[in-house]
Amino acid sequence: MKALFQMTPIELFKITTKPRSYIGFLAITVIVLLIEFAFYIDGKTYLQFIMQTLEQSFTIQGNILNGNLICFIILQMLIVQMPLMVALVTGDLISGEAAGGTIRLLLTKPVSHANILMAKYLAGSIYTFLLILWLGVLALGGGYLVFGHGDLMVLKSEELVILRDGDILWRFLGAFVIAFLSLNVIATFSLMLSCFTDNSIGPIITSMSVIILFTIIGTIDIPFFDQLKPFLFTTHMIIWRNLFDNPLPKSQIITSITVLVGHIILFLSIAFYHFTRKDIQN
Repeated sequence: MKALFQMTPIELFKITTKPRSYIGFLAITVIVLLIEFAFYIDGKTYLQFIMQTLEQSFTIQGNILNGNLICFIILQMLIVQMPLMVALVTGDLISGEAAGGTIRLLLTKPVSHANILMAKYLAGSIYTFLLILWLGVLALGGGYLVFGHGDLMVLKSEELVILRDGDILWRFLGAFVIAFLSLNVIATFSLMLSCFTDNSIGPIITSMSVIILFTIIGTIDIPFFDQLKPFLFTTHMIIWRNLFDNPLPKSQIITSITVLVGHIILFLSIAFYHFTRKDIQN
């Protein structure tokens, strides 16, 4: 355990030395600031266009264009793009060092394969958490700073959900937790793939290909695919949206969280099984 705590900061430092590690933070910063700037300039015009049908049946008052709405819109746009940002870093944690031969240097020390892998997993998880945290600071904090507070209107295909301002913050915190679990599935999956190759590009491309494939399956209404959907982690990665339903579908959310955690355990177990039996020194 002591070796694990000593190695994790070292693995984090290795991540910070790679230029690709900053792509995610840069992309999040640019996209969020552009969205907030665009809504600051033309947000009212955009909302008038969206709400013109509703205003024929309802009288809508108050600060609709607020930080809660901006943060919700940003989450809708960005969370589906963030798996690539995570896979760019975690897909290289094992395979990149295996290709460079630096893992052999670690094995000259009294450190087990399990500790090496666990330290890399923790470092990747911390990196993923920091990405989500940065997204929250810019989207939620920046949204409140620029647009203020207000009730959140969530327009869905069959209903309009209105959530009071005082009942929203905990929902966003829960959404960020679920987003972290979802991205941690990607981080663990790409880390697992990197244990099977010395090519760092392979795990990254494979991770994104699997996500695209699962997403396509999730959007096609075919009975055979309908039976597969509950077992695909991509199906449960969007469960954060259900936190903004009223009433809250607690059983569905708990089920999805369980599936996401189960995938993390599964991928990590496969990675441990292969990596601890792999002769890296040859």
